[in-house]
Amino acid sequence: MNFRKNLFALVVAALLVSGCSSDDEKDNLTDTAQGADASTMPLNDGSMSGSQFGSETGAGGGYGSGSAANLGPEFSDPNNPLSKQVIYFDLDSAQVKQEYVPVVAAHANYLVGHPAQHVILAGNTDERGSSEYNISLGELRAKSVERMMRAQGVSASQLEVVSYGEEKPVATGHTEAAWRLNRRVEIGYQ
Repeated sequence: MNFRKNLFALVVAALLVSGCSSDDEKDNLTDTAQGADASTMPLNDGSMSGSQFGSETGAGGGYGSGSAANLGPEFSDPNNPLSKQVIYFDLDSAQVKQEYVPVVAAHANYLVGHPAQHVILAGNTDERGSSEYNISLGELRAKSVERMMRAQGVSASQLEVVSYGEEKPVATGHTEAAWRLNRRVEIGYQ
């Protein structure tokens, strides 16, 4: 019964999120961030800027046509948040964990500094739950990352949200360790 309640709440949330399509509502995310979770709060403390992190040229990464190696050295430097292109989530959650806020902020700042760059935010889930539930949850996860990036000033035209649900696992097996790796959003540069 609890699963049905969670599914119903997730479907209602998905409908509400999809109903908020006006640019004014998206642009006002920073105005409504009080009391919000990490997925809607901007991180613009000046510690990371797009110009610090890369060049104007290059493509690739994630589900895109190339790889992060084509983007520049900052994307392969393990000490740079741009080298992390996967955001992991807790079970049945679309809330970005606090530990990934700087990673999302670094990518957002890079995209603001490189307005010709485009990314695909690919939401994924573990195998548990129905296909419909997992597609919806994957989409909510990708939209959480999208909201954070939009709050940082990334243009909607630079972002594409897709959900693969449970269809593209990176880890096989029926263990918590495998499921943890599959609950993710991948940031794929085009």
